[in-house]
Amino acid sequence: MVQKFNEDRDWDQFHTPKELAISIATEAGELLQIFRFKTDQESRDIFNTKKGQDVKDELMDVLYFVLRFAQLYKIDMTEAMTQKLEKSAKKYPIEKFKGSNKKYDEID
Repeated sequence: MVQKFNEDRDWDQFHTPKELAISIATEAGELLQIFRFKTDQESRDIFNTKKGQDVKDELMDVLYFVLRFAQLYKIDMTEAMTQKLEKSAKKYPIEKFKGSNKKYDEID
């Protein structure tokens, strides 16, 4: 769907790695903006308000550009995720990090 949407509009020419990376960051910032200055509880409650749709829209904008990046530059998302999770499992072994939000270099 993403590929067809872009091909129908002849947008490949605008989707360089740099532009797509900028778009991902920009859309992530728009998602973050929705939660700015909200308490933890307010941020959870937002899904029961009109703003809940804005969250979905911004999240899908991020996903759209991630998918577009992967599609154009031949990144197999399943393979890439599997590899990343394997790396992360080594950095964050369960026995050391279960229930912890610390970074890998913060635990002995």
